Amino acid sequence: MLNADETFVSSGDLRLWTQRFGDPAHPTVLLVMGTSAQGIGWPDDLVRRLVDGGRQVIRYDHRDTGRSDLVDFASRPYTLADLAGDALAVLDGHGVGAAHVVGASMGGAIGQWLAVHRPTRVRTLTAMMTSPMGNNPGPAWARAMTGQPPAPDELPPPAPHFFQHLMASAALPRTSREEHIAASLATWRMLHGTGLPFDEPAARRFAELSYDRAADPAAAANHDPAGRQLTPDRLAPLSSITAPTLVVHGTDDPLFPPAHAEALAGLIPGAHLRLVPGMGHGLHSVGLAAQLADLVNPHLDAL
Repeated sequence: MLNADETFVSSGDLRLWTQRFGDPAHPTVLLVMGTSAQGIGWPDDLVRRLVDGGRQVIRYDHRDTGRSDLVDFASRPYTLADLAGDALAVLDGHGVGAAHVVGASMGGAIGQWLAVHRPTRVRTLTAMMTSPMGNNPGPAWARAMTGQPPAPDELPPPAPHFFQHLMASAALPRTSREEHIAASLATWRMLHGTGLPFDEPAARRFAELSYDRAADPAAAANHDPAGRQLTPDRLAPLSSITAPTLVVHGTDDPLFPPAHAEALAGLIPGAHLRLVPGMGHGLHSVGLAAQLADLVNPHLDAL
């Protein structure tokens, strides 16, 4: 078992749940999860390998997820910049000036935002299974849903089965614990793809624990409208990023095809792209956490 310290930090008037591993005297890795996902989504094996590499590791629950505070989004809408502010509050709460930021999916966009707008807080950036933070996927999604190809200047939309799942998932009942867990498990299975074996028991444990930890499981859906808002700060050029950057992406990602990773790496000076054969848009596969840690650790060592 990993030894961890759990504590709450303040982000404005919100309380955020955090979990810290390793020696506080060591360089810090901040793990930032994606849309609607709790901090426990970062596999323990990945955390352990980062700690064994000589780092302090911090993971946390975004607002509206897990044990962190909820927000009335209708009266108090928030944006990616606010979620990035929460990440900074986590660092401040633990007395960390600058960290190695590792973000997955929306967490990768938060990492980009920090590297652009708060460069002194980011020692290195690792962006996993994500897209350029200024990309507007709406037009490509709309065309895909009506059977049209993307425009030449657009990044490709998700795979067709992603849209099929969205429609099917919207009709699933979510009135009981088991129904919530079954719907979540179906989504993780779809996002995982078929390129690597899907560790269904691990995914189920994550879905169960996520449900049981959440004050309101439905609140996590607020991340979707928050993430879609293309505010001016998200359009800042990624060419200004000076933090050494690693872009990690799966070849079978059904949400962000590899062209998104290629575009992101091309926009950040000196960024390195590592494609993981068979990986989709998730971490539920035996051995995958270790494989990702073996990519991330040398990137952090290179600083």
